[in-house]
Amino acid sequence: MGNQLTCMANNKSVTDSQIKSTRSSSSKKAKSKARLEEELLQQQQALALALFHQQQKVGRAMSQRYNDTAAAAALHRKGGFARSSSARPRSLADPELPPHQFLERPDPSSIETTHFVLVHGGGYGAWCWYKSITDPNCVNSLSQYAKPLSDFLGSLPQGEKVILVGHDFGGACVSHAMEWYPSKISKAIFVAAAMPTNSQRAFDVFAVELMSPADLLLQAQIFTYANGESNAPTALAFDKSAVKELFFNRSPAKDVALASVSLRPIPFAPVLEKLVLTQDKYGTVRRFFVETPDDNALTSALQHRIVAGNPPERVFKVKGSDHSPFFSKPQSLHRALVEIAHS
Repeated sequence: MGNQLTCMANNKSVTDSQIKSTRSSSSKKAKSKARLEEELLQQQQALALALFHQQQKVGRAMSQRYNDTAAAAALHRKGGFARSSSARPRSLADPELPPHQFLERPDPSSIETTHFVLVHGGGYGAWCWYKSITDPNCVNSLSQYAKPLSDFLGSLPQGEKVILVGHDFGGACVSHAMEWYPSKISKAIFVAAAMPTNSQRAFDVFAVELMSPADLLLQAQIFTYANGESNAPTALAFDKSAVKELFFNRSPAKDVALASVSLRPIPFAPVLEKLVLTQDKYGTVRRFFVETPDDNALTSALQHRIVAGNPPERVFKVKGSDHSPFFSKPQSLHRALVEIAHS
């Protein structure tokens, strides 16, 4: 009996030793595996970091190619345009590159169509596609810029008319539409907008403000020169830190926040294009102008010059409004639009 107990005790001792050995081995394997995983993770992080820095180098190189600061200096010496976007730091998290840099250009013969229709999701809007839509540097004419409006007017049934309301540079688009679709437009309303005459450019309307060194509009401008330093800018954006004082100085904070993250660069070629406006077409549409007295972008003095240079049928004034009456004085703007509609 005693021998049996001893034997059992010895067997237990061997078993415990084996268990400890197995546990130790498992622990070593787990630690080894953890070290390998940690090393792999570090390698992946190092590779990701290297790729990230490489992307930044590419982004800076492309920025230098398209937005060279020398372009701004060269055109400024000629009495041309101001700041270049090359002086603005890009987001490190998501470098903003022109859309044509994201993908290699396919052979046109290898694809059936290049026409995309972007359909937004529930609760979203057209704004969610802003990083995927047309590069503003590639819009080369007013007709191209105003095509969505032209397509809409062209699709209206015979005899149906609409009232067009244009704000800021949208006034040039409305003028363009008045010339091409006068029978589809009941009235045209220019809200603190360019209202050019025949053979005039939208740039000519804004030139005094754009070129005044003391003006907020000049100070906030950021031009992009995608076609090289010897050519005109291809796009115009505004310093985000200045947009509140420039466009929304009387607007609610929540609207300013929305606008500040939503504003996009403006294609500049359409701004430089002369409009052809005839009395037989453009001249047959009734025109109205809405003034914004507390406007820091298009000052009251400039708006008076616009009205005097191309007098509309009637002028309405939205008291206390900044450049964006749809934010700062929406009810007053609404009343003016309704009154025009009934006139």
